[in-house]
Amino acid sequence: MLAGLVAMGVVAALGLWAAGATDLPDNAFPRVVTATVVTAVGGALELSGDAGGFADTDAGLTVLPLSVTLTGALVIARGFLRPLRHRAVTGAPELASWAGRIAVLWLLALLGLAFAARQTFEVSLGEGVLDDLGDLFGVTPTVGFTTDVPLTVLFGLLWLAGVLVLALLVSRGAPLPGRLLRRQASVRPAAYAMVCLLLAYVVVGVVVGLVVAGTRGHPADTFAVLLLGLPNLAWLALTIGLGATWEGRVEGPFGLPMPHVLDEVLRTPDVSALDLGTLTEHDGRWWWLLVVAALLLPAAGFLLAYRSPAGTPVWLHAVRMAVALALTVLMIGLVGRISAYYGLSVLGIGDLDGGLSGRLFLRPRLWGAVGLALLWGLVAGFLGALLARWAGRRGGRAAARS
Repeated sequence: MLAGLVAMGVVAALGLWAAGATDLPDNAFPRVVTATVVTAVGGALELSGDAGGFADTDAGLTVLPLSVTLTGALVIARGFLRPLRHRAVTGAPELASWAGRIAVLWLLALLGLAFAARQTFEVSLGEGVLDDLGDLFGVTPTVGFTTDVPLTVLFGLLWLAGVLVLALLVSRGAPLPGRLLRRQASVRPAAYAMVCLLLAYVVVGVVVGLVVAGTRGHPADTFAVLLLGLPNLAWLALTIGLGATWEGRVEGPFGLPMPHVLDEVLRTPDVSALDLGTLTEHDGRWWWLLVVAALLLPAAGFLLAYRSPAGTPVWLHAVRMAVALALTVLMIGLVGRISAYYGLSVLGIGDLDGGLSGRLFLRPRLWGAVGLALLWGLVAGFLGALLARWAGRRGGRAAARS
């Protein structure tokens, strides 16, 4: 568990360093790193502003740095499973006891992170009328963040529980209580296939990011995105490749990171749709998202069928793949949302909805995406099952000839 926190802290620190956060005033970098780790496990940050009696501020931020989240989940899951790897069966009380010990340590770590993640920054009024008014009335606006400790503890514990349960579902060698052994054939292959699918998209994203960093300049910005939000972009690409639509808007100084086409599509006067059509209007190469989905989803269906018991009907593989993919897309839609806003006004100048303000949000049309995932899952599961049967027959014939 401690190794997971250290890994998350290292990834967050490197990503923020690449983003230039070491230049923040008042030695704020360590506390910003801590806040990033808190948000990565579902913790709740509260933004606040103060500009005195002559001004008003408003701010909010909702985003999960999923690169940090994924790193912590992989390390903690490995540490949880390692002592259990040589066991065939275990009892529910023993599993609960082992998980409970981890949860106690995690709770203490969460409390320490929650109380450490707080900082206040001064905000520049820029140049012009606002700056003159600030000098005249002595207005020095600030914005800061603190942690909602109860919500952070609640969501952090739920995050840990999800990681441990998923680790048990994915690992074929992890022991389960006797009552659950008969269920593993229907759940474990599907969970394993979905985790492999998500990690495959992350690997593809790493390759694309490294190519971009080496060929288009600004490598620090690219590495900041890779270290903080690569799964945010990779899993967004997965859903868009399935035909899903996200909607959002970007205005003011805020902007979405690489690729910049996302910012171009969403920086409009009204809410914009982000899908294959709008992306390819700006760059035809985005149709590759459909090609990647058409290749990786049947591969995931093959993994599901290959790890399932022999003799399972093809239609059952397809149904399990459809349900698993729908749940995966639902998860992406819930954790991949982004919302940020900031507003400042001095004596009514620089309105909270304009001037120095900025807003950004991105959210999926969730149930449409889940419906598309069901359809893709049925087809990919069917194709994967046929491919697994063909591979099994070929393997059997080769063994017989040898």
